Parts: sequence; structure tokens; C-alpha cells
Amino acid sequence: MSGTNSPEAVKKLLENMQSDLRALSLECKKKFPPVKEAAESGIIKVKTIAARNTEILAALKENSSEVVQPFLMGCGTKEPKITQLCLAAIQRLMSHEVVSETAAGNIINMLWQLMENSLEELKLLQTVLVLLTTNTVVHDEALSKAIVLCFRLHFTKDNITNNTAAATVRQVVTVVFERMVAEDERHKDIEPPVLVQGNSNRRSVSTLKPCAKDAYMLFQDLCQLVNADAPYWLVGMTEMTRTFGLELLESVLNDFPQVFLQHQEFSFLLKERVCPLVIKLFSPNIKFRQGSSTSSSPAPVEKPYFPICMRLLRVVSVLIKQFYSLLVTECEIFLSLLVKFLDADKPQWLRAVAVESIHRLCVQPQLLRSFCQSYDMKQHSTKVFRDIVNALGSFIQSLFLVPPTGNPAIANQAGNNNVGGPVSAPASSGMVGIGGGVTLLPAFEYRGTWIPILTITVQGSAKATYLEMLDKVEPPTIPEGYAMSVAFHCLLDLVRGITTMIEGELGEVETECPTVTEGSNSQSSEQHDEQSVSDQVEKETVSRAVWEEMVSACWCGLLAALSLLLDASTDEAATENILKAELTMAALCGRLGLVTSRDAFITAICKGSLPPHYALTVLNATTAATLCNKSYSIQGHSVMMISPSSESHQQVVAVGQPLAVQPQGTVMLTSKNIQCMRTLLNLAHCHGAVLGTSWQLVLATLQHLVWILGLKPSGGGALKPGRAVEGPSTVLTTAVMTDLPVISNILSRLFESSQYLDDVSLHHLINALCSLSLEAMDMAYGNNKEPSLFAVAKLLETGLVNMHRIEILWRPLTGHLLEVCQHPNSRMREWGAEALTSLIKAGLTFNHEPPLSQNQRLQLLLLNPLKEMSTINHPDIRLKQLECVLQILQSQGDSLGPGWPLVLGVMGAIRNDQGESLIRTAFQCLQLVVTDFLPTMPCSCLQIVVDVAGSFGLHNQELNISLTSIGLLWNISDYFFQRGETIEKELNKEEAAQQKQAEEKGVSLNRPFHPAPPFDCLWLCLYAKLGELCVDPRPAVRKSAGQTLFSTIGAHGTLLQHSTWHTVIWKVLFHLLDRVRESSTTADKEKIESGGGNILIHHSRDTAEKQWAETWVLTLAGVARIFNTRRYLLQPLGDFSRAWDVLLDHIQSAALSKNNEVSLAALKSFQEILQIVSPIRDTEKPETPPVVNMPVPVLIGSISGPGLNRPFVRTDSIGDKLGRYSSEPPVVTDELEDLSLWWAAWNAWYRIGSESTKPPITFDKLTFIPSQPFLTALIQIFPALYQHIKAGFNMDDLHKLGVILHSAVSVPISSDASPFILPSYTEAVLTSLQEAVLTALDVLQKAICVGPENMQIMYPAIFDQLLAFVEFSCKPPQYGQLETKHIANAKYNQAEWVALNYVPFAERSLEVVVDLYQKTACHKAVVNEKVLQNIIKTLRVPLSLKYSCPSESTWKLAVASLLKVLSIGLPVARQHASSGKFDSMWPELASTLEDFLFTKSIPPDNLSIQEFQRNESIDVEVVQLISAEILPYANLIPRAFVGQMMTMLNRGSIHSQSSSFTEAEIDIRLREEFSKMCFETLLQFSFSNKVTTPQEGYISRMALSVLLKRSQDVLHRYIEDERLSGKCPLPRQQVTEIIFVLKAVSTLIDSLKKTQPENVDGNTWAQVIALYPTLVECITCSSSEVCCALKEALVPFKDFMQPPASKVQNGES
Repeated sequence: MSGTNSPEAVKKLLENMQSDLRALSLECKKKFPPVKEAAESGIIKVKTIAARNTEILAALKENSSEVVQPFLMGCGTKEPKITQLCLAAIQRLMSHEVVSETAAGNIINMLWQLMENSLEELKLLQTVLVLLTTNTVVHDEALSKAIVLCFRLHFTKDNITNNTAAATVRQVVTVVFERMVAEDERHKDIEPPVLVQGNSNRRSVSTLKPCAKDAYMLFQDLCQLVNADAPYWLVGMTEMTRTFGLELLESVLNDFPQVFLQHQEFSFLLKERVCPLVIKLFSPNIKFRQGSSTSSSPAPVEKPYFPICMRLLRVVSVLIKQFYSLLVTECEIFLSLLVKFLDADKPQWLRAVAVESIHRLCVQPQLLRSFCQSYDMKQHSTKVFRDIVNALGSFIQSLFLVPPTGNPAIANQAGNNNVGGPVSAPASSGMVGIGGGVTLLPAFEYRGTWIPILTITVQGSAKATYLEMLDKVEPPTIPEGYAMSVAFHCLLDLVRGITTMIEGELGEVETECPTVTEGSNSQSSEQHDEQSVSDQVEKETVSRAVWEEMVSACWCGLLAALSLLLDASTDEAATENILKAELTMAALCGRLGLVTSRDAFITAICKGSLPPHYALTVLNATTAATLCNKSYSIQGHSVMMISPSSESHQQVVAVGQPLAVQPQGTVMLTSKNIQCMRTLLNLAHCHGAVLGTSWQLVLATLQHLVWILGLKPSGGGALKPGRAVEGPSTVLTTAVMTDLPVISNILSRLFESSQYLDDVSLHHLINALCSLSLEAMDMAYGNNKEPSLFAVAKLLETGLVNMHRIEILWRPLTGHLLEVCQHPNSRMREWGAEALTSLIKAGLTFNHEPPLSQNQRLQLLLLNPLKEMSTINHPDIRLKQLECVLQILQSQGDSLGPGWPLVLGVMGAIRNDQGESLIRTAFQCLQLVVTDFLPTMPCSCLQIVVDVAGSFGLHNQELNISLTSIGLLWNISDYFFQRGETIEKELNKEEAAQQKQAEEKGVSLNRPFHPAPPFDCLWLCLYAKLGELCVDPRPAVRKSAGQTLFSTIGAHGTLLQHSTWHTVIWKVLFHLLDRVRESSTTADKEKIESGGGNILIHHSRDTAEKQWAETWVLTLAGVARIFNTRRYLLQPLGDFSRAWDVLLDHIQSAALSKNNEVSLAALKSFQEILQIVSPIRDTEKPETPPVVNMPVPVLIGSISGPGLNRPFVRTDSIGDKLGRYSSEPPVVTDELEDLSLWWAAWNAWYRIGSESTKPPITFDKLTFIPSQPFLTALIQIFPALYQHIKAGFNMDDLHKLGVILHSAVSVPISSDASPFILPSYTEAVLTSLQEAVLTALDVLQKAICVGPENMQIMYPAIFDQLLAFVEFSCKPPQYGQLETKHIANAKYNQAEWVALNYVPFAERSLEVVVDLYQKTACHKAVVNEKVLQNIIKTLRVPLSLKYSCPSESTWKLAVASLLKVLSIGLPVARQHASSGKFDSMWPELASTLEDFLFTKSIPPDNLSIQEFQRNESIDVEVVQLISAEILPYANLIPRAFVGQMMTMLNRGSIHSQSSSFTEAEIDIRLREEFSKMCFETLLQFSFSNKVTTPQEGYISRMALSVLLKRSQDVLHRYIEDERLSGKCPLPRQQVTEIIFVLKAVSTLIDSLKKTQPENVDGNTWAQVIALYPTLVECITCSSSEVCCALKEALVPFKDFMQPPASKVQNGES
């Protein structure tokens, strides 16, 4: 108050007072002198006070009664002007607080009088107000008088006064209470206020302080007045209104709650006076029922009165808000009343204000919480909170169900019948037609009832409309939709309040809690008071109980109401709010773990998202749905949950297909569905952590929506707008089209946010997705419709964003996706695989902590599903799997480490039947591995690589792949070779580790080819794989594998440990040979038409058998080559001889196979192993090993096997080798052992030879006969072999050899091969086989020649062999029972067997015989074994055949040979004449010569004269030989033989031409020269002096006389015939005969002449001369030829024309 205390202010006050008094005295001068006097004395008084006192104001206050007196008197004049002046002056004094209590009393009394006189009423009010507000001097009666005065003025006739008075009253009442508050404030230090307990007894008023007492009295009287009772304190009240009283009560309660809370007296008033009063005043409203007829009730019911009712509700609101804690029971009644006022049968305005009141409660969550604690949580108490919520719900429902006008029944009926037309005016009023379209005001619409939504309040504040209408007396008309709008806001604020409050408190608990638990767990020095901890926990459990109770009390009602509103809402904003409320409730329930309610709210949102009546089992099956279908009993009214109405006026934004097994047409989505969907997404996104099992609901719904909207998964699992594959296409409006990317985005973000979920929630999410996916899988069974891929796509997305903790969800995730991959629906499994592979790739590329390279377990975990995919048989899945492997290799190949076996396993798991593209992709992976990754993988995986590469070789889908894989094996072997040392080290290290482990476990180490060192095992695995491929069914693969196997062994075999070679030989090579042999021998002989595709097959490969033959050839050659080139390694192995035997056995079985190619190749291999040089030895010191550094020639031949055109280079010297195996001293092979190897070879050769050349027993078309090249090769082997075994070669062996040579030469050839083997018939050439045979014999005979004496006994055997061949010239050998045709008759196109032309061979053999005989004639063995006789005997055949010989040259050669042999042999024979060794030869020789000279064969007709003469000259040579070599030595030659010779010559001379000239012989040309020669020789020896015995001479003479006699007869017969025949010529033969006789006569005479006369018998001469007359008789013959011959015969007779020296006899003997 410093303003009024300052000296200036005081001075001014004094001046003003004086001027006021002066003015007063002036005014009253005339009419009211007493007043004037008082005024004047007053001036003096003021001046005196001012002069005397320093504290002027205090002095003024002391004397205020006197100072005020003049003014009071002035008022008493009742003169308006004076009164006004006085009142003004009094107010000035008051405002300076210079009025004492007494003065104030006087003033009030004066004002009362004025009031009673109705003077200056407004001024009075002003004065009272100033008086009471400026100071606190007015108390008790004065105060009550002043208050009553104001009340009285309120009830005047003047409106302004009334209103001013009302305002003044309000202010005065406030002032009274403010004074009390100030008083308490002043005393609070002395006695602190005590909060009143609700149940305390009344205390006496006397204890109250002055201001408090005033306030108490005032409040008590206000209650009295409202209750229409007389006041105790406010004496003098004349009238009062309830409305005003209630307003005053409300303002006091509202403005000064602390007064009631701190003072028992006041709280007592509340309980005892106010509450009963309110309840009493409410009664008309409670009893009143709208629409019930008045006649029925006995007493008329008082009608509710709006002003009072409304004010009562305001009071109730305040009571509940401020004094709830004091008035628990009373509030329960009030709240129940409020709830009742919402009933449908109450007046609309009553319901409206009731809703407003409830709204006021709803914005106070703490209050609601208290209700819950005080009522709902107590036994036997009304569930007030629940009732409020339910009441709101039923209120809202009733608004929809009961139309606001008319009879409800009728309206309902109308509503049900004319759903189409407007039911009642309001239903259509909200729609404003604009251009034919309908724009909607924000409204709710449900089953024809249309209720607009009014904007009534800012959210969170309850600004009432009707509760504020204090001036209205009549109930106002409530706009349509107002009550609904308020109720709607009640719900929203209720939800918002509760959730905000609970979540806030929850947040606090959660932030406090961790520290607490931490403290209690750690036994650290932090001193946490256990008490406080338990308090905390207890507090939390209490709070939690309250929260749970609140939620469980309200959720049903809320859900019912919100669902209904959601369904009815046509306004986007309203929908948004409803959805937000449902969402926050769902989240809250989730946080509190109230599953049922959470699921119910979520179900509601889900149902809102889907089209009406959409069949979705998840939503109908859950507990929430069962709750929703119950009817709730709310305050006795049965309220059904209203199911969604489909005819709401919603904009359809999308038409799509429902996701169902049976398509059910289309369904429509409205914009509201989309809105709900977004809320659902929002819920899942922001509150995923509390969704738990309701993920199932949420995701199922989203899945259906996504399906209807046609979103399809794209890479990474995000859903993008796509088109459905079948069915009526989805129709989307542009509105929703723009929304789709957003929705798709939110969907993705939703799953991205799963990375922030805790593990448990994440598992819920994954489980939900898995079960959704299972449903989708079930639906997709048995049809190839497009499946729903939502779950799979989202599993992928979830997995991708949770990579940082992938371990916890990997198993369920991949386990499920693997199931999806096995689904029969291709689209479904394609996505399963897509998801799985994407996850695996992402998992491997993710930056894990620690990195994968240090976390092998995780890496294997990640790769495991890739391996599992191998169990799935669908090719598309396997393709995905392999593509994944390929990508992993390309991106992670270097860091796979321990994952390699898994990755390789995937490639290796591709089976043959899985289609070409799969195999091709897998193979691509393998190629990549082999080209790029061998160095980066652990060496232990190399063996797997070999296995996998091998398995691709065995796939028969695509030949190229098999061949390429063999190439890969070659590359792998190269890699092993280059990196040998490192690999070996690493493998040994690993082996040691495994060995140790195995020992610890007590098991033996199990790996293939143990105990070879690990690196060697690797090689062996490689060889074994190639070995398997060598017996593949496809020839190309076998060929390639075989070449590769032998090349690798050849090129890299040197890396192997010495001991490992044992395994190579036995386990790899011989094993392979066995298998090839078996397959070849059992191969099919059916012709293969074509080699797949259009490849033509050469006839030499057109059966499986022929194709296997090639393989056998290759394999055998390869093995043989290894034996040859690596013998220095193999021989020291210990069982070399056994291996040698096995190899020979293989060569033998191949050579004896019924296939020319194989058998020939076997012999080539045989040849190859025979070219082996035995190890170099120092002959001087056989016991020392070879010098280590001695180099071995680098190129061992350049043996190129069939098809393998690279020479095998030995890159090492023997020294290197021996150096490597320094552990064992080098072994030097024993010569004996060597010899045994050669003999084994000889035996094998013999077996092959004898088996192959043995003629078969029966013949048919398919009989196998060995080919010429084979036989040639076989025979050609012998010379080489013989070199090694000649030392031990004996007659037995020679005999065996002979059999084979003979049989081999006897083998015929097939006619179709003959043009290639046989020379044309005219050329006398040997076949190579025959050459070989002769060479073999040649080698033998040369060896015998230089060999020791004892070998020479073999000569005869060789002669025998050769002579046997000589016989072939006339008698080709028989081959078993086979009929051979002579080559000239064979038809080439038939499979016939053709005998070879053996003539050249026989002739060559003959030449060899002669040659050999020339060298060996004198050898003892040759002499003893009658070789000469054998030769002669053999030659006898062709000689006797002569012209009948197959070839003319044969007998000519035979003669020449005979002559040659005899020229050498006869002297030898003569030499040994005495020994008798040649006795048997002579008769043989005789017969031979006879057979030749007098052959039975007729010369061919076409023989020319020259030929004949040449042949005759040969005969002559023979005769010459007889005359030169035999007859002269008759004394050394057996007699019989000489006799035979003579007879023969005799026969040859003339009569040799047979004594009976049959017709057949007539034609034979006459060998005149020969006859002559015989004659001469005969004569020479007949008449020689040297005749040893008379017998011989006799033979000659006898022969002559016979001859002559025969001639005589012939001549006589001829003459006879000639005479008889007349002119006819005689037959040709007869003429010839006569000519021959004539010639013989002339020859005879010539011979006789030449002979020594003493040798010729006289008788003979006589006979000769006796012929003369006969000859002369022949002269008459007509034939000129005969005449010529006759002339020649007659001429020699001239020698007889001389005088006889002595008497000649008549020719008779």
C-alpha cells in the first residue's frame, strides 16, 4: 500500500478530505445546518490531527468515527446529490484504510438505511465492495449485514442493479474466502494446516479464527438458502433463488478447495450439507422418464428443470474433481447418477450435459485412476470406472439405434424397411449434392442413421457448451450430433489420458527399476537400503495392479464403442482418431501383458482393414473375437456388439481377389480399409515389441491386404505393386496407386524395425511369419495358382535386417524356408529358395563381430542350409542353390575356409538324373573352384574336389561336361604337382593332428589308402577317380580318362613315395585292367545305329563291344608303358614278378579276346614290355649297386600308344630316384629273377600262340578267326623274346614254337580283308605273317649256327618245319573243319574264308631249305635224321603233280631245288653208303624221279611250243643228273636203285609213251629231246663196258628188242588202215602215233651208231634192219607229216648200205 502511504498521497488525502467537507458544508448550508456544522468541525478536526501527529493515517484511523460522522449525516439527508458526495468521500477514506471497525459498522448501518430506501443502489454496492475489499475490519454481524444488503439489492426490480448486485455478491463471497485463506497463510507458521480426514466429527465453530468463522457462517447459510431453509447468519434475507445459490456454492467449491480440505468444520459441511442437498435436488431428474405417460403414475412427477440440473452437474463436477478423496461414497453416488443420466429415456438436454460432465472427468486420468482404485478394485463396490466407459459405449450405440425424433419403434421399423431411402430427415441432411456427386460432411453413419460430427473442443480439454449456459432457463435445443461428438471425444480423451498416464508411470518404473535390481544383485559396496528396494517393488506391483485393473475395466466398453464408431465413421480424421485410440490401447495392453485385450484391439483394427465379412480364420478363431461376439450387459441393458455394416458410404479404392483356396470373386477395399491398414502397419512398426503372439493376427491381415492390393515380393523381400498371375485383374484407383509405394515402404520399414525388437519379440515375429507361411503352403497345395508369398518375403526381410544376431533366429528361419523349398507349387518354392539363398549370401557378406573367419561355427551354421537344400529334388530349387554357390564363390570364395567341404558337397550332390542345366551350373561352380580357388582352400578339401570332379565325369547327361571334368582332373593334378611341397607339409600337419585326436578317442584313423602318406593318398584318390572314369559306359569318356590317367601317372608319378607305387600298381592299374577286361568281355555285340544326335559312328566302333575294345587297348597300352618306363621303380618293390605275371595274364587275355583290335594291341603291349632293358650292371662286381649319379637316357624310346601322341619323357635320372629313397638301399635285380621274367613271358607267348591259332571245333558265321596282323605281330614277338631265353631254349620249346608257327600260317583270312592282305594273285609275294614266320626260323637257325654244338640237334626240326611249309605249295593247310575257298573263287562281299596263296611261301621255304641244306648237309644231326630223304620225299609231291601243281613255278623250283640238293647230298650219301644211314633214301629218290619224269598230269592245252621245249629241257637236266651223279657211281649205290634208274631211262627212251596207244595218250606231245637223252643215256650205260653184271646188260637189250618189236607192229597196222581208208584221212591220233614211231626208229638208229659197237648186241641190229621193208611200204601214205617223219627214219639206213663184212642174221633172235 506504499502508494497511499507516501507523504504526497497523505497530503493529497488531507486536502481532498478538507475539500469534501467544505463541499458538504456548502451543500447543506441552507437545508441541513446540523450537517454543515458537523462538516466544519470536521475540517478543524482533520487539520488538528494533521498538525499534531507524525503518523497522520494512524491518527486518522483512530478518530475515523468522528471523521466519518459528517458524511454519514450527509447520507442521512437522503438527498441524492449530497448522498453521492458523501459516499464518494467515504470510499476515499476506505481506500486509504483509515476506517476503524466502529466507523465501518456505522457506515454499514447507514448503507442499510439507504438500501431500504432504495437510494443510490449501485453506489451502495460499490461502497460495500470497496469497504470489504480494502480491509478486513468488517466482521460478524456487520459483514453479514453487508452481504445481505448485496443479496437484497440483487432482487430489486432494476435489471442493472440486479446484475451488479449479483456480481458484487460473487465478489464478496470470494473476498470472504480469500480473507480466510490469507488468515491461514498468516498462521501457518504457528500451526501448520492439517488435512481433514473424511470421517472426522464436526468441531465447534468457536475454535475457528474470525475470517474462517465468517466464511463458515456464509457457506452454511448458502446451503440453507439453496435448501430453502432459513439462514442462520445472513439475517434479513428476503428472497433467494436456487440457481444463484448453486452458482455461488460451485464457485466457492471450485475456487477454495483447500479451505475444505484443511478445515474439518468445512469438510463436515461438505459431507453433511452439500452432498445431501445435491442428491435431493437431483431427484426429479432421476425419477423422470421421457415419453412415459403422466396418467399412469399416482403422483405427478416434478419435471427436471434445466437451470438447476445443469448447475447441479457443475457442482457435482467440482465435488468430484476437488473433493473426491473426502467424498468417496458420495462421489460413487454422483457418478452412478451421471451414468444414469445418459440413459436413452432421459431428455436430450440432460443427456447432453451429463455427457459434458463425464467429458470433464475423462480428461483427468489421475481422477479416473482414483475411481478405479476406490471402486473397481474394491470388493462389493460398484465398478464405477467400468460403468462410465460402458455407459459411454451404450450411449453411443443408443444414439445410432434410437432416432432423435418420433416413436423409436416406428423409426427403427422404417429404418429397417427402407434401407435405401432416407429414414428420417437427419439421415439425409448431411449430404449436400454437388453436381450429382455426394460430398460428405464429417459424420457417423450406421444402418441409415446419420449423425454429423461437430467440432466441439480442443483435444484433451473438456470445454462444455451446455454446462456454461447459466442464463438459459428453458432447456436449449441440442444440435444433432452434439452428444455423439462429445461422447466420441470422451472416449478419445479417456484413452489418451489413461495411456499417457500409465505409459508415463511405466516409463518411470522402467528407468528406476534397472538400478534397483542391479543394486540388489551386486554384492557391492553400494549401500542400497533393502527396505527401499522392497518398497519400490511393492509400489510397482500396486501400480501395476491399478493399471491392469483400469485397462481391464475399460477395454471391453472402449472396444465395443470404438469398433462401432470405426465402422460408422465416414470422416478420415475421425477414423484416424478412432484408429489411433485402438492402436494406443493395443500397445498399452501389450506393454502390460494383457494378451486378451491386446488381441481384441488388434483384431478390431485387422477387421477394419479387411473388406466386410472377409473370411479370415485367424480373426475369427482368436479369443478376442469370441469376446467381441458376446453381448455385454451394461447397466441392465443388453447391448449387442454391432457387426460391421457393409452399406457404409465409403469410397471404394481397390478391387482385388481374396486370398483363399477357392477363388470367391472379387472383394473391395475402401479408403477406410487402407487407413486401417496403415494403422496396423504403424502399430506393428512402433509397438512390435509388445505384440507377442498377436503378430499372427497382424501379419495374417497384412498378408491378405497385400494380396488383395496385388503387391508381389521383389528382391530382398520388399513388396512392390505387381500383377496377379491369374483371375480377374486387380483394379486400383489412382488414389490408392499413389499410396501403394508408401504402403510397400512402410511394410519394409516395419520389418526393418524388427532389428530393434528384443530376442523374444523377434522370435514371436518369426514364429508368426512361419505359421502364416505354413498356411499359405497348405493353400497352395494341389494347385498351381499363384501362392501368397508375403510370409516368405517378410521372413527374408526380417532375416536380412537382423544379421547382427542371426544366430538366434537362423535355425527356425532356415528350417522353415527349407520346407517351403520342398513345396510342390513352383512359385512358392522358387521364393523359398530365393529367400534362403539371399539370406545365406547376406549372412556371409555381413560384417559379423567377430568376423566369420574367426567364427567358424557361425560360418558353418550359415552354410548348412545350403547343404540341406541338396536333399530337395526339385530342379528349380537346386538351380537356385547352385547359382547361390556360384555367387558365394565369386564374392566370398577366398574366405570360405572351413566352409569348403559344405560348398563342395553341394556341387557333388547333383545326381545324374537331375537334368542337364543343373549339372551344367554345378559344373560351372566346380570349374570356378578349380581355376581360381584351389590355392585358397584347406588342403584337406582337395580330396573332395577330386571326388566332385570325378563325379561330374560320371554324369551321363552331357558328354562335354564329363570330358571337361576329366580335363579339370588333369589341371588338379598339375596343381598338385606344382604345389606339391606346400600341400604335402599342410597335409602332414593335419594328419598329425587327426592322428592325435584319433588316439585320444581310441579309434583308428580311417581314410582311404591308409597307410600311404597323406599327399600320396591324394594322388591315389585322383588316380582312383580317373580309374572309375576309365570304365564309364561312354567310350569318349573312357578314352579321355584313360589318356589322362596314364599321362598323370607318367608325368607326376615321380612325386609318389616308393612304397606307394605298390598301391598304384595293384589297387589302381590292375584293378582297372580287371574291370576293363570284365566289361569288354561282357559288352553287347548289338550294332549301335548312331552315337546320339546325328553323329555317325564308324563301322569299327558301331557296337559296344568294339567301343570297349578301344578302351581295353588304351588301358593295356598305358599299363604296359608304365611297366616299361618305370621298371626301375617297380622292380625293387618285392612282388614285381607277381605283378609281371598279372600283367602277362592281362596281355594274354586281351590277346585271346575275340576282337582283332584288342588282340593286336595286346601284342603291341607285349612287344613294348619286352623291349625293357634289364638294369645296368657292372659285370666285374655284381654285388655293388649302380653308381648313384649314373644318368639314364632321358627318352625311353618314343613309344606312343594308340591315341596318346605325346612321348613320355622321364624328367629324372635314376640317381634322383634312388636319392629320394635313400632310406632303403637301392635294390639290384638278380639275373635269375630276370630270366624267370623272360620265361614267364615265353610261356605267356606260347599260351597266346597256341590258344589263338588253335582251330575252332565248329564254324558258323560268327566264328572268330585271328587276323593276319595279329598273327604277324605274335610271330614277330618271338625273335625279341628268343634273345632273352635262347640259353635255355630246348627241343621241347622248339617243338612248341613249330606248332604255333604252323598253326599261324594255316589261319585263313576273311574274304573282305583279303584285298588288303593278299597281293593280287599274279604276284608271288609273301604276306607279312609268312615273312615273320620265316624270320623266326631264320633267327633260330642263325642262333644254332653260332651256338654250341649241342644246339645243332635242332637243325632237323627246323628242316621239318620248313618242309612242312613247302608242302603247302601243293596242299594248302587245313584250318580245322573250315572250308576255305580258293581265292580266285571268293566273292568279296560274302563273309567267307579264303585260303591264302601259299605258293610263294612254300617256295621261299624251299629256297631256305636248300640254302640251309647247303650249309648243313654234312652235320651229323642232318645226316642222322635223314634230312635229305625228307627233302626228297617232300619234293616228290610237287614233282609228281607237275602240271597239276597250283602254280607252275612250284614244280620248276622243286626240280631246281632237287637238283641242287642232290648235287650236295648225293656225295654225302655216297660217303655214308656203308653206314646204311641213306638206305631208305634211294627208293624214295627213285620214285620221286619216276613220278616227275613220267607225270600223270597233262600239260595244259595252251602250253606253247617254246614252253614245252623249256619244260622238256628240265626233264633232260634230270636225266643228265642221273647220268652224271648216279649211274657212274653204281658200285656205291644200291643195285635195286640202279635197276630202277635203267628201267626209267628205258621207259623214257621211246616206249615210255605207254605201250597201248590209247586215245587219251595220243594227244601228248612227244618229248623227242627227252627220249633222245634217255635213249642216249640208256644206250650209253647199256652198252658200256663197265657193266658190272650181266643182268644190267640184259635189261637194256631186252628193252631194245621190245621197243623194236612194238615199232614194227605200229607200222604194219598203219599201212593196213591207210589202204582201207581210201581217200579218207586217218584219225589224228593214229597219224601222231605213226610219226612218233618213225621218230623213235631214227633216234634208235642214231643211238646205236653212237654206242661202242662192242656194246650192241647183233640181234639188235638184225631187228633194226628188219624194219626197213615195212618203212618202205609206208611211202604210199597220203599224210605229208608221216612222209616227213618217214624220210627222217629212212635216211639213217644208208649206213647199212655197205657190203657186209660178215654174215648177218635175219633179225630173228
